Amino acid sequence: MDLTKYQDRPVLVTGGLGFIGSNLALRLASLGAKVTVVDSLIPGCGANRFNLAGADIELIETDLSEPAALETSIAKASVIFNLAGEISHIHSMEYPERDLQINTLSQLRFLDACRRMNRGVRVIYAGTRQVFGRPRYLPVNEEHPIRPVDFNGVHKYAATMYHLMMSDLGDLDAIVLRLTNVYGPRMSLNVTGQGFLGVFFRKALLGESITVFGEGEQMRDPVYVDDVVDAFLLAGLAPVAENRECNIGGREALSLRQIAMEIGGKVEQIPFPSHLQSIDIGSYYTDSRRAKEMLGWEAKTTLAEGAAKTLAFYREHFSEYLNPDEKLRRELPEHAGIRRRLEFKAIP
Repeated sequence: MDLTKYQDRPVLVTGGLGFIGSNLALRLASLGAKVTVVDSLIPGCGANRFNLAGADIELIETDLSEPAALETSIAKASVIFNLAGEISHIHSMEYPERDLQINTLSQLRFLDACRRMNRGVRVIYAGTRQVFGRPRYLPVNEEHPIRPVDFNGVHKYAATMYHLMMSDLGDLDAIVLRLTNVYGPRMSLNVTGQGFLGVFFRKALLGESITVFGEGEQMRDPVYVDDVVDAFLLAGLAPVAENRECNIGGREALSLRQIAMEIGGKVEQIPFPSHLQSIDIGSYYTDSRRAKEMLGWEAKTTLAEGAAKTLAFYREHFSEYLNPDEKLRRELPEHAGIRRRLEFKAIP
């Protein structure tokens, strides 16, 4: 697919100050697209202004649940890349209503604005492998049963179904990319609940031992952020297909112990924390064959290559992502950073 087709095209990226969203926005800008980013900067979701520092990208600061400020950008967008949301499984179990608002109610209000302001627009949604829960077989393909083990998975699946239902009605033209564990430059390192890879890289950069639970034999297939950005770009240009859901996984399945050693070298085994066992999914790795067939996409970057690039980025920009003198932010007040409490009322 010819990515030069993004030249001069207006695009909207939600969650564009976050990890994947900022990398996508920067790549789109480099392709000549007219990029608008929206981000609510909700604490705990990984937004960082430095991610887009110096870029010629318009930024709108608002929550998706209040889309009035976005109507012009929605109306003119040729593609909407929808990456806004909370990804923390732990936070979702501690503050389920917070997760409900960020990942479900806000999405519903935003998508309703999309169908009203730009009916039939292509929307690429950042889904998650977490909707599958504990794998019944490996690798996990798109037909795997849906059985999430936490509120985050439930709410992200609800948002997935909003995208798919509205596409069935002709209101949107959506594609859902179900992402496995993504890593790379601009990943949040100083907020808990953003995934084990951020923890591994933070410890490696600080010269600390990386801890793994139990024997560390659980399998994962980390995928480098540049490869994920490629998948979003290809999905934005792909012809309408019968299947609107694709799994996006890394090119190799490795144990957590192997991943830790590749990133940092020093590994410490500790007992599995009892409070996390209920939401642990065991081993997971992805069958991404549909993405290759539908989008012409496959992961290119090995963990060794991606880890080296990631560590080099953070060493150059250490103070922007990790201040060793600053206490790691661990707690979130309920509904932190959300402008309103849940109000189940008619959408205007």
